[in-house]
Amino acid sequence: MIDYNAHVSVMRDRCIDLLEPAINASQNPVVVDATLGLGGHTEALLQKFPALHVIGIDRDADALQRATSRLEKYSDRLHTAHTTFDSIEDVVASFGYTNISGALFDLGVSSMQLDETNRGFSYSHDAPLDMRMDRTQSLTASEIVNNYEPGQLVRILRTYGEEKFATRVVEAIVKAREIETLNSTLQLATLVKNAIPAATRRTGGNPAKRTFQALRIETNDELGAITRALPIALNLLSVGGRLVVMSFQSLEDRIVKELFVASTTSGTPRDLPFELPEFAAKFSLVIRGSETPDARELTENTRSASVRLRAIERVAA
Repeated sequence: MIDYNAHVSVMRDRCIDLLEPAINASQNPVVVDATLGLGGHTEALLQKFPALHVIGIDRDADALQRATSRLEKYSDRLHTAHTTFDSIEDVVASFGYTNISGALFDLGVSSMQLDETNRGFSYSHDAPLDMRMDRTQSLTASEIVNNYEPGQLVRILRTYGEEKFATRVVEAIVKAREIETLNSTLQLATLVKNAIPAATRRTGGNPAKRTFQALRIETNDELGAITRALPIALNLLSVGGRLVVMSFQSLEDRIVKELFVASTTSGTPRDLPFELPEFAAKFSLVIRGSETPDARELTENTRSASVRLRAIERVAA
């Protein structure tokens, strides 16, 4: 049994506050929770705004089932879809909407997925090398570790894990997989630890963190999905609508930041002394830069420590 009261949604109240103006400005407000998870953010939204409808998307069927059960009393205002959030346009259309009042993206791996040790996301517990957010897909972390060419593995670890010792880690993986198939999280974590110089291992936490992050991102095409989904979400917003995004590592946040900057930048030539309406930006930043958790949030939820919160509003059609 899941203890929903024990699950703390990251920056829940701040996310609700940021979406509130967009919801209140709409006669028939609709918000997409693109990463429904256990439904904490959605529950708070449905409680606060009696006229609001929420479309909840999640690629994890287990999360959808649990969130639907948790939010059963709101079933007349909650619509759910089992898919990746880059399908947001089709999902919104499938429920009869052409525009939305707001969207919330809580990126990265969920608390539920981390806490279920058999999912293979954690390097602290032994489990099969799975790491699939959607367990109906075929590609697993084990497939990547055992079948990708060494060059591919090095690229993944460097790009998605920012691992300085990617070559050494991959050399250790290749040697080990020649002896037997690698399908244990602890086995992989030990290989990574032994491949990294001792001086480096003494700082920066568990040395397997970067490799596990890289494999998880590759397994689930996380950055590709973010890159595809966010521009679509912006296009779905009504005037006055808002997009709120929480990122938990620099690669995610860089994508969000670059998109937000591009979307809020005028296309009028800089040497003109006036704005050309046809080139004016259609979006405006709600938050200059990003926000981080306050002291109370950090005390209540230690997993919020790395979050970066950004928000943007549509100001023109």
